[in-house]
Amino acid sequence: MTRGEVDREVHEYDVVVVGGGVAGLTAACSAAEHGARVALVDRATESETGGNTRYTEAFLRMASLEETADGLEDTLVEDFMGHPDPSVVHEAAAPVERRSALYRSHHVVDPDYVAELAAEAPGTLAWMTGHGMRFDVLPTPFLTTSTTRMAPVGGGLAIVETMGKAARGLGVAFHFETTARALLTDPGDGSVVGVAASTPGGPVELRGRVVLASGGYQGNAELMARYHGERALTTRPVARGGNYNKGEGLEMALALGAATAGSFSLFHAEPVDPRSGEPEAAIFCFPHGVLVNAAGERFTDEARGPIDAWYERTTREIQAQERGVAWVVLDQQSLAVPNLRAGIRTDQPPVRGATLAELAARIGVPADALERTVAAYNAACPDPAGFDHRSPDGLATNGLVPPKSNWARPLAEGPFEAYPVMAANVFTFGGLKTTAAAEVVDRDGRPVAGLWAAGELTGLYYSNYTGSTSVLRGATFGRIAGREAARSVVGAPA
Repeated sequence: MTRGEVDREVHEYDVVVVGGGVAGLTAACSAAEHGARVALVDRATESETGGNTRYTEAFLRMASLEETADGLEDTLVEDFMGHPDPSVVHEAAAPVERRSALYRSHHVVDPDYVAELAAEAPGTLAWMTGHGMRFDVLPTPFLTTSTTRMAPVGGGLAIVETMGKAARGLGVAFHFETTARALLTDPGDGSVVGVAASTPGGPVELRGRVVLASGGYQGNAELMARYHGERALTTRPVARGGNYNKGEGLEMALALGAATAGSFSLFHAEPVDPRSGEPEAAIFCFPHGVLVNAAGERFTDEARGPIDAWYERTTREIQAQERGVAWVVLDQQSLAVPNLRAGIRTDQPPVRGATLAELAARIGVPADALERTVAAYNAACPDPAGFDHRSPDGLATNGLVPPKSNWARPLAEGPFEAYPVMAANVFTFGGLKTTAAAEVVDRDGRPVAGLWAAGELTGLYYSNYTGSTSVLRGATFGRIAGREAARSVVGAPA
């Protein structure tokens, strides 16, 4: 060993999976089923393995176990991606073999990837069911919805436990408290041949084809500031598991010249109570109240449509307020909306006030401003006779700026309640570009030999998250990535 070299313990496998959430676990199980010797590495301890998956309810945009929800593909492909060059993106309509390298590496949604998700998602859930998972139509925290959903019984924790058990039964070797730091490449052809990692006992190398499934970078303050500027200071991971997502998977692949997809200027924002340390302490009740900032003023339309389709855009407007926090103000009529409490997931109590002035003092906003804001809102509310909490009812304010498009009823029945709301970072949008076979693509449009990726590390979303698709695509492309990585080594049959 020459001076400066590090003596690393070396482990030989066929496939090395980086990350222990839904994408990593499905990749590991799939690769092992196809005859590969598989390792899974996770920087977390065994008791906290699973990243975001461990803490999510894991809703899935499905009509049933046999079919995806209506409009899934269109919603993903029609997400606003800026203004890409038409002379490049028109190649999406050409046969695959005629698409240029420029198109293959372009920073836009790949329709083939979306089509593969829709085609393979039902089979993936059936496959997971064969490993012991159970799925059902379960209650959501959304008071109104724009699509159909299912979920695993037991949420994301059930995925971590059930698919983790399946992986162990298939012989997958788990390496906890092991952080992948760099991709190893063959000096001859440049293909990926493993990862260099750090452990409490020192550096190690894990050799084999690599599947990156290590999530986004929401747990890395430096990367958040680099990509999101001042907004990085007024957000945090939506659950404890997100703090483990520090972006090494992204950095390792970019160091090899990987192409990207998804918006690096945005993240999936969820409205949560900043006082709570509970995972996903969501506040989804604001369509039935008013949102005010530190100045006691409204700043957005609280009820543009079904909450599940609009909460992210409203949450970004909350983040744009002073210190990135707003308050939702409710009265007794609001609180009597059927099932309203299902849209309040915090473990912290509301702030209460017998009058608006008393409430204002307790939430730290100017009392006169809050009273003026609510009075102006109340005066603009229409006759409430058409109110219908079950769906957007068109009960809109008259002449108010900003307007409230639905469920506009006066806030007049005290005592009043308020909850603080901030933008939590569920996951970052920008990530690696992959093919429909989960291959990581380089900036010349060529697959990086020996490297696949799945889950939130891969870019797909641009201006608005297509709800209940993250876990679904993590599972689907994790399964694909594991299969393809194994086949590249052992030639496993379909």
